[in-house]
Amino acid sequence: MIGILLITHDTLGEALLQCACHVLNKRPVQLLQLGVAAGDDPNDLLPLAKKMLKLVDSGDGVLILTDIYGASPANLAGKLLKPGHVEGIAGVNLPMLLRALSYRDRDMETLLKRTTGGGRDGVLDMLRH
Repeated sequence: MIGILLITHDTLGEALLQCACHVLNKRPVQLLQLGVAAGDDPNDLLPLAKKMLKLVDSGDGVLILTDIYGASPANLAGKLLKPGHVEGIAGVNLPMLLRALSYRDRDMETLLKRTTGGGRDGVLDMLRH
């Protein structure tokens, strides 16, 4: 099973994790989150992020989900990426996380496609849908 690590601004990752637990009615395994606070230096968090990455990696790889591409959490996540084994997607939202949790027993390529699709498809104009 592919592990999932959320690296987000402040408490966004924790909130997403709590919502996923509520929707799924259980705490998914191999899922951790790391919040980057306003005063944090991402370089100081790198050792902790590496430890967390190891905790969620059972050998099948890890998908890192982050919020804003180019921001500190995404830059931290970028230092952990290893193509094919540790992949990253920016723009995390709850539909994306739920899709990732649903397809992480597949291969990494399928997981990446399904996860990005879940995030994109979860954004709707409700009056025109």
